[in-house]
Amino acid sequence: MRRINFKPIPLFIGIAVLFAGCSGLNKMKKNADQINFKVTPEVLEAHASEVAVAIDTRFPAKYFNKKVTLTATPVLKYDGGETAYDPVSVQGESVEANNKVISYNGGSVNYKNAVAYDKAMAKSELYVNIKATQGAKSVDFEPIKVADGIIATSEKVIMIPKAILGVEREANNSGKYDPNIDAFQRIVPDEMTADIKYLINRSNIRRDETSKSEVTALEDYTKKANEDERIDLKDVEVSAYASPDGTIDLNLDLAAKRKETSSAFLAKKLKEAGIDVKLKTKYTPEDWDGFKTLLEQSNIKDKELILRVLSMYNDPEVREREIRNLSETFNEVADEILPQLRRAKMTTSVDMIGKTDEELKAAATADPSSLNPAELLYAATLFEDLNEQLSVYNTFMEVYPNDWRGPNNAGYVMVQQYKYADAKPLFEKAEKLANNEPIVKNNVGAVTLTEGDVDAAEALFGAAAGAGDAVNYNMGIVSVKKAEYDRAVQYFNRFADVNSGLAKLLAGNNNGAVKDLEACTIEGCYMTEYFKAVIGARTAKESLLFESLKAAVDMNAGLKEVAKTDMEFAKYFDNAKFKAIVD
Repeated sequence: MRRINFKPIPLFIGIAVLFAGCSGLNKMKKNADQINFKVTPEVLEAHASEVAVAIDTRFPAKYFNKKVTLTATPVLKYDGGETAYDPVSVQGESVEANNKVISYNGGSVNYKNAVAYDKAMAKSELYVNIKATQGAKSVDFEPIKVADGIIATSEKVIMIPKAILGVEREANNSGKYDPNIDAFQRIVPDEMTADIKYLINRSNIRRDETSKSEVTALEDYTKKANEDERIDLKDVEVSAYASPDGTIDLNLDLAAKRKETSSAFLAKKLKEAGIDVKLKTKYTPEDWDGFKTLLEQSNIKDKELILRVLSMYNDPEVREREIRNLSETFNEVADEILPQLRRAKMTTSVDMIGKTDEELKAAATADPSSLNPAELLYAATLFEDLNEQLSVYNTFMEVYPNDWRGPNNAGYVMVQQYKYADAKPLFEKAEKLANNEPIVKNNVGAVTLTEGDVDAAEALFGAAAGAGDAVNYNMGIVSVKKAEYDRAVQYFNRFADVNSGLAKLLAGNNNGAVKDLEACTIEGCYMTEYFKAVIGARTAKESLLFESLKAAVDMNAGLKEVAKTDMEFAKYFDNAKFKAIVD
């Protein structure tokens, strides 16, 4: 009788289970072409320096083994490397884990992820790598190609943020500074005044009034204005007044007589000096405006009460009566205020004629310390050569070391030469001298933007709000970098150049983009032609495509290699005309 050994049976069972597991994995691998991948966008795009992708994956019925886990990893493959997206796992119905479950009857999974864009990805392909696992066994599927990429037109924004020149400024009516107001004025208005005081109810001029220093100073000032070639004598005027005490009829007559006596005095002095100018005259019977001004400046005890009287009553007689009722206070007013209002004010107005441009240029190089800050800043702008401008600003820093405009403007010249790195320490020096200056904030932001820190640059441009159109232009670049294309178009609305054209292209306004690109006046700006070629490709206008691309590569031969891998032209890679241009 034969003896049967049953010991190997568990081994056979284990081998059977193993082959059964491998069989399930291999079957899923073999049928991987049944998996449906829908990629959005169909051709990958770069926006905000990222390549985002959405993949809707559907598994057919009877495909997904109940005991299997699939881990899928989208991978961008390109010449010289690859970049993986985050992996995602799904599992069959019998797997004890926390992944999304795919039924044996079929199911789907939606995936979204993004990776940082790199120029090397310009021409790339998106694959999905899949690993199927059951227990201790796993099988790698053949990589599945699901999309092409990458359209990266948004990454071609020209990084030329604008700097702002620091100029002398004045406060506008809102109390804020207006960067468009340059304090340098070749013709500067000026004037001098002198008062002749009268005794109460009198109109005759006293000798001690006409001989006092302010009157003789006015005579000298007027005489010099008449003789000096750099001073233009504009007007000489006499304004006579009566104080607001007394009747209106009395004051009307008194002010008129004071005008006559003061005008006669000044006319005589002008004639003696040989000054031929028409004397202007006027009089004010009751000088309530002057009264209010002097009262506000005084230390009179009840001045607030008197000011309320002025605001409550317009009738001069009522005003005077109410003020007189304040007997003690009125005595102070009569002693301190009213005598100053019994006067004739004589005013000479002139225009001070400054140095000519040639004189300013000569002084800027030979004797810069002879010029005031506004003159020296203006003189720098008279030099067409940027290096000569820079020399003047360097001199300005020596003459006026605590003025932020010196280093700021030297940095501005560097920016005009596209030397942002060289401009950086100059703008930082200006920032130390004027930490809250909006112009400097913009300029530091411009350098920061070229360094790639978009968020920090945006914060600086926010601090520079109101400093000028350059801030908006720079915010337009920021908006393109952040894929906010409609917003970028709004920021660029006062410009027509390569970046404004790009923003409109990205926002879908092809006609507006072409208009801006053709209006660009920057000499040799080959990217205007390149972007027009992109528009030609997008709109199937082949004449625009080929003519513009030819013009672009003629200006910059390096664009041939760029165009060869630019997915904007993918439909034309095999086109004979396209090849002739880029080869």
